[in-house]
Amino acid sequence: MPTTKEIFEQIDQALKADPSRVDGFDCVYQFNLSGDDPGTYQVILKPGQVGAVEGEQEPAQCTIEMDSADYKEMIAGNLNGTQAFMSGKLRVNGDIGLAMRLESVLSAYNG
Repeated sequence: MPTTKEIFEQIDQALKADPSRVDGFDCVYQFNLSGDDPGTYQVILKPGQVGAVEGEQEPAQCTIEMDSADYKEMIAGNLNGTQAFMSGKLRVNGDIGLAMRLESVLSAYNG
């Protein structure tokens, strides 16, 4: 299984290869991941600036907090984001509507 950093690098490459998939988005998602493979990453979806970066570069409208192992399961399609939220594995700060749209963005780049 890829590392958290490798997953965000893949998301970055996929977003830059086909930014049209996120047309209409103008936001920054931040991921605060804990556990065995922790890190802070942002997915930036702004006109003319699309990609994934390590660290905090922009003010985030939606922050997702979860264990890195659960995040990897969610990216792999083995953990539903809504179920993760309902069971307390995924916490959202900020715009919950953006969090609900995130799953469709990430599923487009499922490895």
